[in-house]
Amino acid sequence: MALAIRLSRGGAKKRPYYRIVVADSRAPRDGRFIEKLGTYNPLLAKDSPERVKLDSDRIQHWLAVGAQPSDRVLRFLDAAGIRERTARSNPKKAEPGEKAKERAEQRAAREAEAAAAPEETQEEAEAVIAEEVEAATAEPTPEAEQVAEEVSEQTPPVAEETPVEEPAAAAEAPPAEEAAAEQPDATDVGESAEAPAEGADDVAPPTEGSPESASEEKAE
Repeated sequence: MALAIRLSRGGAKKRPYYRIVVADSRAPRDGRFIEKLGTYNPLLAKDSPERVKLDSDRIQHWLAVGAQPSDRVLRFLDAAGIRERTARSNPKKAEPGEKAKERAEQRAAREAEAAAAPEETQEEAEAVIAEEVEAATAEPTPEAEQVAEEVSEQTPPVAEETPVEEPAAAAEAPPAEEAAAEQPDATDVGESAEAPAEGADDVAPPTEGSPESASEEKAE
């Protein structure tokens, strides 16, 4: 029968308490055991003397008959000076498994995509801005024309000032001047009316045999 010196768990949930026992290696961990050789309480401080308790005499007896301690019990025996524990070399122990490697690769790929995404978005934004600038500097779009029409409709019309028709007035001026020139002056009319009165004395006297002299004779 193969004997093993190992831990047997007791205590409550999340409050473990272990017994150091010697038992058959084929028996369950918390099953039947042959003898109790000590206790281990992981809830106590590491420097506490009650953390690990060993019965060194009985442990040496079972080691002498061929019992093999587990790795954790061998650590306790090495710390107590009962049996030396040789250093183990397991370079693959810290190496992650295949699934862990796949998850790490997927995470690295996601991080690379996330790092490249801002650069792509920035380039796309710059390209869009450049296209908009080119479109604005090129021919006006229907939307721009519609906006211009709406603005022109909303703005009130400005009253147009009638231009001064100076040439027409200048053209109408000569007929008025001509009419004024054709009309005789008031002083000229008065002088013309008085002229016959003043010249009446200069009229020649009627001669004999003229009708005027006959009329004068009849009147006498």
